[in-house]
Amino acid sequence: MGKTTRTVRLSDVAQMAQVSLSTASKALHDQPRVSPATRKKVRAAAERLHYSPNKMAQSLASGKSGIIGLVTSDLTGRFSTPILIGAENELRAGSVSVLLANARGDEALERSHVEKLLSLNVDGLLIVQRETNPRSSLGNVGVPLVYAYGPSTNPNDASVTCDNVDAGRIAVNSLISCGRNKIAIIGGDETFTAATDRTKGSLEALAEFGLEPAGPIRYGRWNENWGRAATRLLLDQGVDFDAVVCQSDQLARGCIDALKQQGLLIPDDVAVVGHDNWDVLVNASRPSLTSIDNNTELIGRIAARQLMDAIKGQPHHGIEYVPCRLIQRESTVPMD
Repeated sequence: MGKTTRTVRLSDVAQMAQVSLSTASKALHDQPRVSPATRKKVRAAAERLHYSPNKMAQSLASGKSGIIGLVTSDLTGRFSTPILIGAENELRAGSVSVLLANARGDEALERSHVEKLLSLNVDGLLIVQRETNPRSSLGNVGVPLVYAYGPSTNPNDASVTCDNVDAGRIAVNSLISCGRNKIAIIGGDETFTAATDRTKGSLEALAEFGLEPAGPIRYGRWNENWGRAATRLLLDQGVDFDAVVCQSDQLARGCIDALKQQGLLIPDDVAVVGHDNWDVLVNASRPSLTSIDNNTELIGRIAARQLMDAIKGQPHHGIEYVPCRLIQRESTVPMD
């Protein structure tokens, strides 16, 4: 019986050349920041092992399917899952296969997954975060790379995320269009850029109408308890308000509970807007909750499209901000 020949992988080349996987990948893909001596050593190892790094690129050029590596920080997250769906739909439309890895928010595990995917000869990498806070760049890994939701801090990288500043504007403008002009704001966790960006947008929208927020803007945890507590503070301190922008749907649910306990009608007495459009909350809320949708599935599609452009030699740079959208429900406008 003949001996089975094992497929030579990038990790074999890296081991023979005594370099890291990312260095081997950069050398074989003619990326910068690799010394001529190292490049020569890696190519010699590849030739000796009969390794061909460009087979997948050639298959893409000929219209055949390729492989993309996708690393997520949270497979069960309500933000990352739609992003994955959008990216996969876009890639599948281009006859591209996806290898998925879950880093669970662990930077070391993320790096390990990236190196593993590089060893499997992926043509590019899509890095999906579970939050919109900027993250450190993985640097040049030898193949095109795009960050989704959590943008890279390196302006040379390609990143796609939602426009949280505009989301804050949309929330306020929707309430003003409903005739409200005494608008309170309940903030989420101030360590998250989503909170500060949404506040920035809301304040800009209020200023355009010569308005200021009703009462102080307070920040707290992204949960119903803080939504209730912050609303009670507004009520106890006698703040005159006819609408509330809550920076998450959890906050809005807590806010609605506190308002109803005080005997106030929603939206007759106070209109409420949430953020994130989380199905299990907005539809179960009584009344149903108007919310700002982050367009996460579209973020995934655009990120995948940018990655395919980069693989074809047309890379993107900087952050693309995807507009959010208002989903109007009963908490701002009565619907029969």
